[in-house]
Amino acid sequence: MSRAGRRRSLPGAVAAVQLWVTLSCLSTVAEAQLSGVLDDCLCDIESIDNFNTYKIFPKIQKLLERDYFRYYKVNLMRPCPFWAEDGQCSIKDCHVEPCPESKVPMGIKAGSSNKYSKAANTTKEIEDCEQANKLGAVNSTLSNQSKEAFIDWARYDDSQDHFCELDDERSPAAQYVDLLLNPERYTGYKGPSAWRVWNSIYEENCFKPRSVYRPLNPLAPSWGKDDGESFYKWLEGLCLEKRVFYKLISGLHASINLHLSAKYLLEETWGKPSWGPNIKEFKRRFDPVETKGEGPRRLKNLYFLYLIELRALSKVAPYFERSIVDLYTGNVEEDAETKTLLLEIFRDTKSFPMHFDEKSMFAGNQKEAKSLKEELRLHFKNISRIMDCVGCDKCRLWGKLQTQGLGTALKILFSEKEIQNLPENSPSKGFQLTRQEIVALLNAFGRLSTSVIELQNFKVLLKNSR
Repeated sequence: MSRAGRRRSLPGAVAAVQLWVTLSCLSTVAEAQLSGVLDDCLCDIESIDNFNTYKIFPKIQKLLERDYFRYYKVNLMRPCPFWAEDGQCSIKDCHVEPCPESKVPMGIKAGSSNKYSKAANTTKEIEDCEQANKLGAVNSTLSNQSKEAFIDWARYDDSQDHFCELDDERSPAAQYVDLLLNPERYTGYKGPSAWRVWNSIYEENCFKPRSVYRPLNPLAPSWGKDDGESFYKWLEGLCLEKRVFYKLISGLHASINLHLSAKYLLEETWGKPSWGPNIKEFKRRFDPVETKGEGPRRLKNLYFLYLIELRALSKVAPYFERSIVDLYTGNVEEDAETKTLLLEIFRDTKSFPMHFDEKSMFAGNQKEAKSLKEELRLHFKNISRIMDCVGCDKCRLWGKLQTQGLGTALKILFSEKEIQNLPENSPSKGFQLTRQEIVALLNAFGRLSTSVIELQNFKVLLKNSR
């Protein structure tokens, strides 16, 4: 090559080196921003990564394959209570395949929502028949809508400690779903309908004044210029409880976005789809440069949410350690194995050395603390109702389940006295968990555990792609 030719090729070589250096620096910056101690607690990200990888993830995945945890009864037909719906998503991947009742274990179908032993389930069957007869005696021609209204009225008192709007499992529209056959992944559901759901959650339920705009909000007057400084200045000025509330919602949102990036439709050949990690989608949602620093903050909130649900599992262990709780499906051998595995997971959660201290919340004036707790409970309950506005059935399914799982975790954290005073051999009137809540709690934590693993996988993929 001539000297002139070498001179002409030099700018291209320099540009390539500069690009490589830039990508390397971006990866280093991303890793630096996503490390160290989390705000509002004394736990570091690296400890969570190690604990989740070696202690939690293998066992929680095995547990969620068990019959007790794979079948979830949900009503995907409830209308949106806040705005006229845009119509259901027509994309095939949005579809949820309900499980025929013949496939559902008899012990689950016959069981009470909050009783667990075989004897309790048999008793409940008789009670349900008597209740059905009474309802029929009132009016055997009641419409499904009227029956639902009657059931809702009858259960009103039971819902006072719930952080979520629970689906009534006796509703004619409720169906069993096999979660293993309907995995959470990218469906193509996006645009105004999806944006309106999350916008309603953040703008109307996270205690934020309308004059303060979230980072990357396209409606913000300073769109494209604001780096979020004004928003985070406002957030830091909130009381701990409201700051935690925002982080939990942001962490849930980040976890869902991670699942969609990790289980993306890469290609479809002869009707056979191929799902896998999409680096471009991950960077669009979390890259520190593309998101102006917002991505790492969201991922830190994912870790914070993980800590909250981990703490709830460690606190609720005594509830499941009682002999009356046997996670009944009708298969005695499998039920025993399922409970043994669940108790192993609880022991692991107790061993974590850097738990979030929930006693730091609602610690002031008792009257004000009680009022604040109720305010947060109602806000979160409202968010659970917004999940009925999601236009994609599969997104709605997993949104409802993960929201309910978080709501159950919050219910547990603020029921410590009731859990400590549980009777050994009889149901407690002070604290109860329905099967629906139990399935949601463990599956929601399983999703977070998966998110932490998927995030580590993306770090490796980004490093190898440089």
